Amino acid sequence: MSAERAACRDLEAEKVYVSPMLNDRRPNSPQSVTRVILILEALCTSPTPLSLAELSRVLGTPKSSLAALLRGLAEDDFVISVEGGYRLGPGAFGLGSALTEARRRLQSSDLIRESMRRLAGRSHETVLLGVRDRGADMMTYVDVVESLNAVRFAVAIGDRRPLYCTAGGRALLAAAPEADLELYLRRLKPGQYSSQTETDKRRLAEAIAQARDAGVAQTVDQASDGVTGTASVIFDAAGSVIGALIVAAPSSRLHDGRAELARMVREEAAAISRSLGYRAPTGR
Repeated sequence: MSAERAACRDLEAEKVYVSPMLNDRRPNSPQSVTRVILILEALCTSPTPLSLAELSRVLGTPKSSLAALLRGLAEDDFVISVEGGYRLGPGAFGLGSALTEARRRLQSSDLIRESMRRLAGRSHETVLLGVRDRGADMMTYVDVVESLNAVRFAVAIGDRRPLYCTAGGRALLAAAPEADLELYLRRLKPGQYSSQTETDKRRLAEAIAQARDAGVAQTVDQASDGVTGTASVIFDAAGSVIGALIVAAPSSRLHDGRAELARMVREEAAAISRSLGYRAPTGR
């Protein structure tokens, strides 16, 4: 039996009852539109075709809810059946080219700046963009949206900070290859920038590992007394690190709000990355 027939048979087997809430004959259903996008994203990030069962598992959606959506996508060549599964078709690549051109017209710096303003409005704190200096173990602030609070963190564009004692620097280190991180820690000679600066390399490595696992780094009184930093990295479409999105605030204002701030920064950095074309790898 051909791959196409096998895929069609798979779909035919799913002709079961679907509740009205999941009925994909409702073309204007927001849920159906979202599922179509998620299907295309899953196929985009998978190196091999995905079967109906695999899509159901990856998306956490019943096969019966995906079957008719896949038929509709196949009719317009957004997906094609192959090897008993599905992969992107010419229609999806045409749409992708149009979206790439649209993103090119809307410069990435504009997208990042817009998100920085949004995060500043949500957090009411200063938001920065930091990039790792080439050939140096430092981070440079390349953009800033200052808080409107009378008491706020202030920094000038172009100012530089060490990587190990700043939230932005630790986020950048957490996103670096393991071999690069090991070399950095080996040559590092940490100094004391505040009364709380961590200088023990083992504990620094643990803090960076925690930032990698959490997707966000947070420092309290590390680079300066009385300053809390929260940072998460931004990726481009190729998966390369562009920089770190950072919120800096007086520590006295964040006693009970650090966890919520970490969530906001992580979500906003992920939203920027997605707007730039980044798609995190999906498990099979």
